[in-house]
Amino acid sequence: MSPPDVAPPSLTSANQPGRRPVTSRAQISAIAIDLFSTRGFEETSVDDVAEAVGIARRTLFRYYPSKNAIAWGDFDSHLYAMRTLLAQIPPTEPIADALQQALISFNRVPSTELAGHRRRMALLLGVPALQAHSMLMYAEWRQVIAEFCAHRLGLRDADHLPQTIAWMCLGIALAAYEQWLAEPGADLETLIIAGSRTLAEGVGALS
Repeated sequence: MSPPDVAPPSLTSANQPGRRPVTSRAQISAIAIDLFSTRGFEETSVDDVAEAVGIARRTLFRYYPSKNAIAWGDFDSHLYAMRTLLAQIPPTEPIADALQQALISFNRVPSTELAGHRRRMALLLGVPALQAHSMLMYAEWRQVIAEFCAHRLGLRDADHLPQTIAWMCLGIALAAYEQWLAEPGADLETLIIAGSRTLAEGVGALS
C-alpha cells in the first residue's frame, strides 16, 4: 500500500547524451517499476535499474539500500505526511473519521498516475520476493496509526487496542487494493471509504 510517486521521464530521455541523469527517489522508483513490470522483478538487476536511470550503481544505493526498497518509492516522506495530517486533525474529530481521512489522503492517486500506481501495487502485492520487505514497510505504516490512536485514547502505542486498530486500517487498505487490481473499473477511493465504514462501526464508540 504505497502512494504514487511523481511520474518519471521516459527511459530513453533519461539516457540521452547531454541530459542530466535522474536523481529523484520518486523518479528512480518509477523507472524501476516500469522495468520490473516489463522484464520481471527477479530478472531485473540493480545494475539494470542504474543504467536505465543514468547513474552509477553505488549512487543508486545512496537513494535506496536494496532493490526491494526501490519498489516502494519515497515511502518515508509519505509516512511523514500522514503523521502530520493526523496530528493536525482536531481532537473533537471522531477517531474513525480521522483515520478515514488519513487512509484516503495517503492513498489518493491523481488520474495521471493511475497506470503507474497500478503497476507498482501489482508488484508489491504479487511478487513473492517483495513480501518480506513489504511486511517491514507495513509495520512502519501501522506504527503511525497506532501512535495516533494511542494518543487519542490515552494508551501506549504498543497496547493491544491501538495496534488492533492499526491492523484493521492496514486490512482496509490492502483489501481495497486487491479489489482495485482485480477490477480495473473500480474506484480505489470508493473502496477505501466502503472499508472505512466497517472500521467506523468498530471504533466509533471509542471517540
